[in-house]
Amino acid sequence: MASSFLSLPSLLLFLFLTITSLLVHSSSSKPPRPVHLPRTGRVGFQIGLTRVDHGRNLTKFQLVERSIRRGKLRLERLTELATTTGPGKGVRAPVFPGDGEFLMNFTVGSLAVPVSAIMDTGSDLIWTQCMPCTKCFDQPTPVFDPVKSSSLRNISCTSELCEDPTVFKCDHGCKYVYIYGDESSTRGYMAKDTFIFGDSGSVHNVVFGCGVNNQGLGLGEGSGLVGLGRGPLSLVSQLDIDKFSYCLTSMEEDKTSQVLFGALADLNCSVTITSGKTRRTTPLVQNPFQPSFYYVSLKGITVGKTRVRIPKSTLKPNNKDGSGGMILDSGTTLTYVDEDVFGAIKKEFTSQMKLEVSKPPGATGLDLCFDLPTTTDVSEVVVPKLKLHFEGSDLELPAENYMIADSPDGGGGVVCLAMAASSSGLSIIGNIAQQNLLVLHDLEKETVSFTHTQCDQL
Repeated sequence: MASSFLSLPSLLLFLFLTITSLLVHSSSSKPPRPVHLPRTGRVGFQIGLTRVDHGRNLTKFQLVERSIRRGKLRLERLTELATTTGPGKGVRAPVFPGDGEFLMNFTVGSLAVPVSAIMDTGSDLIWTQCMPCTKCFDQPTPVFDPVKSSSLRNISCTSELCEDPTVFKCDHGCKYVYIYGDESSTRGYMAKDTFIFGDSGSVHNVVFGCGVNNQGLGLGEGSGLVGLGRGPLSLVSQLDIDKFSYCLTSMEEDKTSQVLFGALADLNCSVTITSGKTRRTTPLVQNPFQPSFYYVSLKGITVGKTRVRIPKSTLKPNNKDGSGGMILDSGTTLTYVDEDVFGAIKKEFTSQMKLEVSKPPGATGLDLCFDLPTTTDVSEVVVPKLKLHFEGSDLELPAENYMIADSPDGGGGVVCLAMAASSSGLSIIGNIAQQNLLVLHDLEKETVSFTHTQCDQL
């Protein structure tokens, strides 16, 4: 009678065929992304971003006004930070930007506690509020309790990430103080724990600040900050990422924006790139007074057919005091340029727009607005083209990246220039100018690239 068990050779053959069929089946499904990031074990990852005013019942111009107020404070902080640090400045607590416009969601700790933190390309520290709070502001997610995370470890004073005397001090561990320009602040201790960013999987030993004394109106939109600057404490530095990019949807749409890290940052956007548009690349510029900022070299601006010439000294960082220069910043709403340059731009728009200038500019918070006749639909308004001339490339912006319209049903309203004068010497390309552009920071090549992209399709 035949046995109901397979002989050993038959069993081995059966196992081999079974494993082979499983491998063939697995390879026919969608392959996983390659894994190469040193800290995450992945090629890259992607995180959705929401605006800090997401979900508020506000008109477009109310959203703009709130963003402009935050942006003006941020300009002051960025300027102070650029000119009070650097060679020969001594030990002085720097002032950091603080407010931003986009929230990044991730988790921290062995229990994967959700955190909603402001993305900040102008600073480095990653931090969130922690229990027990001496003083904490209200936040939309539960406050992280480090006692409940079995993977958390404190950072010792001897750590190379605890060396900056303007931020850290040794007091039973590595303690930090970050002060922001609106007198907001965060104080706490440095630790490391497991984070999950988007689809990254677990990322171990990310160093961050556990804030136990946090105060100020400027921080209440989230539960902390994620620094994406160029310093050693930033997320891109800690994960040893050589590229990151972001793609910001327009304020009017209020849809999810994206930030992408690693190889995913350099997307193959064949579906989402606006037809006929190519990548525009320019070198990143170093400022030894503030090496964390992403400086670019702007050579000129064209309004319509008129080139607005910019003196070389105006948009180049001053090697003596760190003032001047132009940075890319996702947390500032408007684009700010030197007062004289803005005056020339304003003059060109005033002469080339076939609309009456609003008198006074009004409560919009914008310097130059034009009245829309009640018989004119905003879609019919023709505005002069705006082109930015960078070192090595030119970038022409679509009208919605520099003009903001407020037109009620039935026509009328105003259309305003989304630019302003900077009296501080520091110029900023804000997030309205960057909307629907894939802005790629290549930290290995020291370049930044712009590609016209439908960001809500990523």
